[in-house]
Amino acid sequence: MRTEIKGLNEECGVFGVWGHVEASHLTYYGLHSLQHRGQEGAGIVVTDGEQLKVQKGMGLVNDVFTEEKLDRMKGHGAIGHVRYTTAGDSDFINCQPLQFNSQTGSLALAHNGNIVNASALKHQLEHQGSIFQTTSDTEVIAHLIKRSGYPDLRDSIKNALSMVKGAYALACLIEDAMIVALDPDGLRPLSIGRIGDAYVVSSETCAFDIIGAEFIHEVQPGELITIDDDGMQIDRFSIPKERSLCSMEYVYFARPDSNVDGVNIHMARKNLGRQLAKEDPVEADVITGVPDSSISAAIGYAEETGVPYELGLIKNRYVGRTFIQPSQALREQGVKMKLSAVRGVVEGKRVVMVDDSIVRGTTARRIVKLLREAGAAEVHVRISSPPIINPCYYGIDTSTKGELIASTKSVQEIQEELGADSLSYLSIDGLKEGIGRDDPSPNCGQCLACFTGNYPTDIFPEADHPYDKVVGGR
Repeated sequence: MRTEIKGLNEECGVFGVWGHVEASHLTYYGLHSLQHRGQEGAGIVVTDGEQLKVQKGMGLVNDVFTEEKLDRMKGHGAIGHVRYTTAGDSDFINCQPLQFNSQTGSLALAHNGNIVNASALKHQLEHQGSIFQTTSDTEVIAHLIKRSGYPDLRDSIKNALSMVKGAYALACLIEDAMIVALDPDGLRPLSIGRIGDAYVVSSETCAFDIIGAEFIHEVQPGELITIDDDGMQIDRFSIPKERSLCSMEYVYFARPDSNVDGVNIHMARKNLGRQLAKEDPVEADVITGVPDSSISAAIGYAEETGVPYELGLIKNRYVGRTFIQPSQALREQGVKMKLSAVRGVVEGKRVVMVDDSIVRGTTARRIVKLLREAGAAEVHVRISSPPIINPCYYGIDTSTKGELIASTKSVQEIQEELGADSLSYLSIDGLKEGIGRDDPSPNCGQCLACFTGNYPTDIFPEADHPYDKVVGGR
């Protein structure tokens, strides 16, 4: 599980299986490997060919599922979901997959992302008579599917998705098929693999390794893929567009052992560290990274400079997200419960602290203080991504623009606030070069909106404060 120390959170992860007698168990293992993408809720829906059965709840995958519960979920097809929520939206009713029943059959949906026009669509649907049971924009998709009215479910899904704007990696389960789709801009990762004769779908390929599956296909923007007993059929619901894959998947969110659109995450982060060292070298005695997502970049920085990499910061893996902090004094102490500086490594040394991003600056300031308290002679902060100056509307829990420290302060002002001896960010060109995606477009097929403000989709007025409206993709 990822210990929260940053204030930057992915929304969720999806996983699915078709054609395996232990679909629920495989989905459990798949969700376990995606636990870093969401820790507040988990769920699985399984089909035996005649009906759907659901099991979900609040907490970690291990909290929600037991061997006994999984044994009762017999079936050859399943989809699952792990969920992260913002404050006030952590509620069982929003746990996914969401299941809907009608006279013509049942439908379960699991969604990673955020629909930026969900509020407008919801108002329109309510005006037409829809009644919503959750605050999730995933339910908006379900109502659009049902109201499409096509005899073929795939046509109904295509029609529904033509009306939504934003980010979605979507997994749908009915009694006799699993259907997956990716938004026309390809903002979220989604891959398909094989294990024997069965198919598996996952937000990240690291889940394939856990269950022994082989990667076979990266779902492309605008694709609608049906998987049933006849195999896999690839269709489209949107014309091909230039891909805008979230850059933060490479910088922070995805697991190091995952491959996203053909690029290994660990190697990409090492390359980001190398680029950072080329752009902003500094005389130092030791390089250290903020666990865990910055370790790869720190290793790359060290390899490029020739300065040794050391474990200058250690994470306490037994402190969870719900650690109680009843007073301001204890909240200030909280970072020490999650991270410790290794005095024997940093004392008397010029330390380069490599981190992947700075959101509000609070955590970085505390870590710099930790290193100084452990005796570091100098602390130089190097960030393996550009400054985050704009909020994300596509399913990442970043703050409003005014709360992002880089949107209101210069690099020099941020350095002074952190108490660092120097501060440098990776350039946008360095980011694209470091990730190294084989894409000829100017943005290398990546979404850079949080760094540039150039969003790949229209941002609707109600999305100015998206998390005050609906719970995105959860």
